[in-house]
Amino acid sequence: MYSEHLLMRSWWVLALRGAAAIAFGAITLAWPGVTVLSLLTVFAVYALLGGGVSVVGAFSNRKHGGDWWALLLLGICGLAVGILTIINPLLTTFALIVMIGVNALVSGVFDIVLAIRLRKVIQGEWLLVLNALISIAFGILILMFPAAGTFALVWMIGVYALLTGILLLTLAWRAYKLKKDGAFGGSSGRSAA
Repeated sequence: MYSEHLLMRSWWVLALRGAAAIAFGAITLAWPGVTVLSLLTVFAVYALLGGGVSVVGAFSNRKHGGDWWALLLLGICGLAVGILTIINPLLTTFALIVMIGVNALVSGVFDIVLAIRLRKVIQGEWLLVLNALISIAFGILILMFPAAGTFALVWMIGVYALLTGILLLTLAWRAYKLKKDGAFGGSSGRSAA
């Protein structure tokens, strides 16, 4: 089956995701104020640069294409969002929190789908399900209480990242051991019974 071979070959992707999540969680918990300010600053710079490049690109191509106005609108929106982030960071923080919640929900759903596909070929798929349930619960909490306080949410994000990182590293270790032991020899997965 394709899924188990992908998991075996990609164990290091899970490990890197887990390590990145642990690093992000540790930094977030160590410097919650810096985390929020850094995220907003990076986002404002990104929006301003992206918007500026789009506006310049639109004007550069206005004589060569009929759709230059779409690029111009995209650029104006990017510039507006960047300026709004600088002027009213609380609104941007709220939008960022909502995006984080939606991302956690979506990744949780996809992790459940992956776990269902892998349940007959590996043992320990419950780790992926547990990771998915944590992601979904985190997403629901974020979306239900977005104004619960920026620092409380930063702490929740940090704990979520640490838990996710630990679970992904554990799953990566299991996949690595299966690959090393040659446990995926076509029919050597977990039996369907």
